[in-house]
Amino acid sequence: MSRLLNINNYHYRRGGAEAVYLDHGALFANDGWDIDWFSMRHPQNLPGTDETYFADLIDLEYMQGKVSKAKSAAAIIYNGNARSRLHALIGAARPDVAHLHNIYHHLSPSILGALKAHDIPAVLTAHDLKLVCPSYKMLSGGKVCERCKGGKLWNVAVHRCMKGSMALSSLIAVESTVHRLAGLYRNAVDRVVAPSRFYRDKLIEWGWDADKVIYIPNFVRARPRRAPVKLDGAVLYFGRLSEEKGLATLIRAAAMTGVAVNIAGTGPCDQEFRALAQNLNAPVTFLGYRTGAALEQLLDDARAIVLPSEWYENAPMSVIEAYNAGRPVLGADIGGIPEMIDNGVTGWTFPSRDVEALASKLEEISATPVANLEAMGRAGGMMVAEHLSAARYYERMSDVYRQLGVAKSTTWRHS
Repeated sequence: MSRLLNINNYHYRRGGAEAVYLDHGALFANDGWDIDWFSMRHPQNLPGTDETYFADLIDLEYMQGKVSKAKSAAAIIYNGNARSRLHALIGAARPDVAHLHNIYHHLSPSILGALKAHDIPAVLTAHDLKLVCPSYKMLSGGKVCERCKGGKLWNVAVHRCMKGSMALSSLIAVESTVHRLAGLYRNAVDRVVAPSRFYRDKLIEWGWDADKVIYIPNFVRARPRRAPVKLDGAVLYFGRLSEEKGLATLIRAAAMTGVAVNIAGTGPCDQEFRALAQNLNAPVTFLGYRTGAALEQLLDDARAIVLPSEWYENAPMSVIEAYNAGRPVLGADIGGIPEMIDNGVTGWTFPSRDVEALASKLEEISATPVANLEAMGRAGGMMVAEHLSAARYYERMSDVYRQLGVAKSTTWRHS
């Protein structure tokens, strides 16, 4: 029986990375692997999980007082508590392989030393660009930025890339410099999984060994489609409401064309986007946070899904979920988005940040017969079935583990 140690900062569905982390563990558990979880203790963690060895919470949102916040700042660079807890878990569980997701700023790469000390192979999924970019988005001042290329990490502080804060940006510059000089990621991570070809190429371009970086796209479990309730012509965005997602561009395009847009989600720019829509008299409806069956129904009812991003997106789960629901996708041609869209077949692309180009595409979608949209949605569904299924993901990831000497002890059960 093979044993997988699955690691992430948060143990609840906080975002796309957490969804992949949880679904990855569940997928291998379903096929007979023993799974150990390692994360932080957190008020929102999923119930029923053994948190005996979980690290103490490091999260400024929940930390009170200067001393606690100072400890959090130190833990960003090196979290000794997480390392010692992981040592204890490894001693008790003896995993065969560890798979890491998002660990920086909280668990920190200190835990990589614990894995190395016990000779446990380590695989890390690059959900963002933190391995090469201190601020992890290659975004500064609202625009794509690659100033830190070649080790010029001080740029993150000079340009205040972290929330416009000199203090936070300086801390992250120190963190990244220490980690880079110590080789904490490069020396301890055996394989890096890139969910998009774009991210694989970008990591290699910035110095990662091509033999270490493997392209494995994310997956989604097939689900039956509900009958659409209205198909009222609204285009749907669902996800985080933050600056880099391009929602200001989307709102302006909706105002320009009069095409109805629904926005589902929450985030730091929620009120800002609502005010913009109101000022422009844009036909935009804010639906708040939706998940589960409520989100699935929104997908089923939508005319198309839009992803107007303005940063180097990886392989957005929203695209895969849209195809899984049989909906075509309109996406910005940035990062890994274009490689997920077959133009004119499963959706459309437009130049990122271009309001007029996005407006033109919204009008095109509005004028496209429903039967044609349904055909495009079915093509997207076929793409999911052939390339982005749970079975394909399991097969590819198992092969990575086998390369690291972990035997595949069972076969995929397709359940």
